[in-house]
Amino acid sequence: MKRLKLAVLALFTLVTISSANAQDENNPWAIGFGVNIVDFYDGTNFTDQMKDLLGSSDWNFLPSISRITAEKYLEKGFSLQFAGSLNKITHVKFENDSDFLYYNLGLNVKYDLNNLIGETSWFDPFVYLGGTYVSADSNNEGMLNVGLGFNSWFNENIGLSFQTGTLKGFSDNVQDHYQSSLGIVIKFGGKDTDGDGIYDKNDACPEVAGLKEFNGCPDSDGDGIKDSDDACPNVAGLASMNGCPDTDGDGIADKDDMCPNEKGTKANNGCPDTDGDGVVDKNDKCPSVAGPAANGGCPWPDTDGDGVLDKDDKCPKEVGPASNNGCPDEVISKDAEDSVGEFAKQILFNSGRSEFKPGVTEKLDGIVEVMNKYSKANFVIEGHTDSDGSAALNSKLSKQRAMAVRDYLVRKGIATTRLDAQGFGEGQPIASNKTAEGKAQNRRVIVKVTNK
Repeated sequence: MKRLKLAVLALFTLVTISSANAQDENNPWAIGFGVNIVDFYDGTNFTDQMKDLLGSSDWNFLPSISRITAEKYLEKGFSLQFAGSLNKITHVKFENDSDFLYYNLGLNVKYDLNNLIGETSWFDPFVYLGGTYVSADSNNEGMLNVGLGFNSWFNENIGLSFQTGTLKGFSDNVQDHYQSSLGIVIKFGGKDTDGDGIYDKNDACPEVAGLKEFNGCPDSDGDGIKDSDDACPNVAGLASMNGCPDTDGDGIADKDDMCPNEKGTKANNGCPDTDGDGVVDKNDKCPSVAGPAANGGCPWPDTDGDGVLDKDDKCPKEVGPASNNGCPDEVISKDAEDSVGEFAKQILFNSGRSEFKPGVTEKLDGIVEVMNKYSKANFVIEGHTDSDGSAALNSKLSKQRAMAVRDYLVRKGIATTRLDAQGFGEGQPIASNKTAEGKAQNRRVIVKVTNK
C-alpha cells in the first residue's frame, strides 16, 4: 500500500509540475489519460516475442485510469513526452504466483510521421524513443523505451491516443516487457487573439477577426475581397474595381466618380458631357448646345449681329467691324486723342535748342503706336516758346522744334502726308513768362488731330 501511495503521488506531481505538450505549433501543449497493459516476456526470439505480445493470457491490466501523459511540442514534428503509469501485476510468464505493484515514470522524444508522409488532418502516427524509471515488485531499474503509436483526432483539440512499445533494461532487476496504452489526449495552448478560430501563427490578421479563406483577415462588406485588398472595405463592390461599387456601370468606381448615378467618361471624372463642349452636364447651363466654359457651356451671344461676339464687342449694341472691335468706324477715339495730348506734354527740349531732353523718345514712341493704330487720322504738330530772346528767333526755334518731332515720327514709319509741323513762337503762351515755371510751360509742343 505504501508503494501504491508513492506511485500515485509521483503521477500527480508529474501532471501538476511538468511541461505539458501539444501535437503541433498551434496547440503546443497536451495532456492525456487512459489505461495501460503490461506484458512481460522472457527474451526469446522475435517471433516468440510477437506471439507473446499478441496473446492476452498474461496481460496485466488495472481497470481504472492508470496512465497519465503530458507533452510539449518542440519543432519540426518533435515533441517531448512525460509519462507515468501504474499497474498491478498478476500475470508473469513462467511464474505461477505473481501479485505486486508496478509503476514507471519516463521521458520520451516523439516524432510525428506526418512530417514524412504528409498531413492527414485527423490521423497522426508517431514513433518514440526514451528512458523510463521502472519499479516492479520492489525492484527498480532505468530502462530503454522504444515504440510507436498514433493520435486520432475527433476535433481540433480532443482525440484518441494509442501507444505501444518495449522496455528493455541494462541489468536483470526488472524483466523486459511490453507496455501498451489507450486513452484520451487533449491538446491546447494555441493563441487566437481575435477569436476567429484561426491561430495567430496561421492568422495573417491576428488582431482582427476574419475568415479562413483569407488566412484570418476580414472581408467587412462580404464582397469576396479581403479588406487589405479592398479599396472600399465597407461597401460591397466589384473585383474589377478593387472592391468598390460602380453604380452607373461606366467603368469608374463610385469613389472616383463625380456623377456616380450617370454614365460618363474617365476624362470627365465619370460625368456626361452631352454636347461635347468640355463642360460636364452638371456644370453646363446649356447642356444640349456646345459653348465655352467661360460662358457656362453656352454659346457667346452677338446682340448686334455684326459677327463680333459680345464678349469681344466693345459696342455690343452697335454694328461695327471686327477690325474696330465691333464698333462703328471712326478716325480716332477720344481716348486715343487724349493719350496723344498727354504724351506731347512730356516732349521737352534743351533751353534755346531743338534737341530733346533725355527720355522724350519714349513718349514719342507712344504717339507712334497711336498713329499706327488709327491710320486714317492726320495730325498737326505745333511748336511754342517762352518770351526769352527776339520774336523772330523764337518763331524760328518753335518751327525747328515742331520739325524735330515730325522728323522723329517719320523715321518711325509715319507718312509725312499725315503730319503738319507749325511754329508759333512766343505768341500763344499758356502761363506767365515772368516766372521760370511759367516759361517752362510755354516751351512746349502740341500734337493735335486735324480730322475726325
